[in-house]
Amino acid sequence: MAKTKAPGRRKKTTGQSTRSLDALPSAPPPDQLTPPQEQTRRAAVTGQAQATRDDERLRRDDLRTNMLRSVLTEPLLSKVQNNRSESFDVIISLNEFYKGGIDAALKIVAARADDWKVPFAVVSNYVFACLSGARLLQLADETHQQLETAIEGGENVRGAAVIYRIWEDNDVHLSLTRSLTTVKADAAQRAFQAHGTGIVWAVLDSGVQGDHPHFKRDSSPFGRIDTLDVRDPVRHWDFTPDGRSAGADDPGFPLRDSFGHGTHVAGIIAGYWKAQSPDGEPVVGAEMRNENNRDEPLRRRETLIEISGVAPKCSVVSLKVIADRGSDGAVKQTAGQGKVSWLLLAIDRIQQWNQNGKRLHVHGVNMSLGYEFDPRWFACGESPLCVEVNRLVKSGVVVVVSAGNGGYAAFLTGNDTAVSRYSEMSITDPGNADLAITVGSTHKEMPHRYGVSYFSSRGPTGDGRAKPDLLAPGERIVSCAAGQERQKYEGVPTDGPAAGPVLYCEQSGT
Repeated sequence: MAKTKAPGRRKKTTGQSTRSLDALPSAPPPDQLTPPQEQTRRAAVTGQAQATRDDERLRRDDLRTNMLRSVLTEPLLSKVQNNRSESFDVIISLNEFYKGGIDAALKIVAARADDWKVPFAVVSNYVFACLSGARLLQLADETHQQLETAIEGGENVRGAAVIYRIWEDNDVHLSLTRSLTTVKADAAQRAFQAHGTGIVWAVLDSGVQGDHPHFKRDSSPFGRIDTLDVRDPVRHWDFTPDGRSAGADDPGFPLRDSFGHGTHVAGIIAGYWKAQSPDGEPVVGAEMRNENNRDEPLRRRETLIEISGVAPKCSVVSLKVIADRGSDGAVKQTAGQGKVSWLLLAIDRIQQWNQNGKRLHVHGVNMSLGYEFDPRWFACGESPLCVEVNRLVKSGVVVVVSAGNGGYAAFLTGNDTAVSRYSEMSITDPGNADLAITVGSTHKEMPHRYGVSYFSSRGPTGDGRAKPDLLAPGERIVSCAAGQERQKYEGVPTDGPAAGPVLYCEQSGT
């Protein structure tokens, strides 16, 4: 039977020609090319080969960068790659699963430091040192080689490398800006005699002014006050380079506060002061913004009759982790700042005093300081400081940390427009530690009306956990002044005794 074509249907064409593709002209063979065509062909082949080599090189570079990033954390890696000759303060976290054990890993790192003639310090599983970028890259390459050798030999990869990770020893910044009634401390004192008797609280800060009258008084409504009297094995300690070089037998450094921050914190926690006059004394230095000249704030005195810490009979041990002065020597330090490694030294000392939780001599720790979390660290709350804070809490010590003061950010857009707004996920380390009590700031008298202070860092954490854990008064809190803050008001005319204690209000973080 003959086939008939369906009506209206046409044979499909390419729109170019109905000729077979085989009939289309093709490039002539190489032996028939003209000299210009041959030159063009060779350039194309050479370019393609070079592009292939470049792609392979880029893949190798990406692979090595990813490998380095697994050992050298950001932003340290980027800094090292940009300047290999520069020196960096680092925290080397040893591999606790190393096949020879932590002691063997420590001996290997110590031997390398001796070969390089580099001073170092050791706390738990961490080594602190100042190394050049080239040496840091060398350590990262050696770590990668140890892992590759274990893989090729079928060995346990987990215990192959000596080093687990290398962190930058970040600078730590201070963050402190009728609060007893707000937190119901006065009610607890009256109802339960909760004065802090027998409790020892460690203040990791800029030191505590040892001769401040707020911390020692023969009589008070709570009995004798001697806030800075601590018993063995606990002692005041300076973990800054100046303090460590002076030796542990010098008690002067931790009980000297050049910036007033630690003294202010300690005065909120404990102690008691009362004016000699029943009408009070003008000892509170208040500072306000001067709208006519913002470089010259307005200062005035306010009268105070008496003031008490939240737990007036609590003992405070000063663990100094903020440097009094700057130095560009072998051990770098910045005045008014600390290092993560100094905090780790202080935490380790508390663990030793407490026998790792077997017998608590220090019951609580306050850290009103911190540094910004970098999301390139892979996991929020897993920095060395956060890990050690969690371990300290598990041993039975209460750790209270400020959330930070990054809740309201100001910046410039791409077209140079100034923008200010609330900043989410601005909790600082060690406030990101899961077991720490991270505290934000609120109004000192009406927290339910005013809510979170505009400057207080906001959650959640980088990995979505709810922080801060609670709010506490952090605006214009009256407490002890020392150092630069005390000097700021000593020249102000006053009818009160010149030698009277100077207390001040400060608006910043909790």
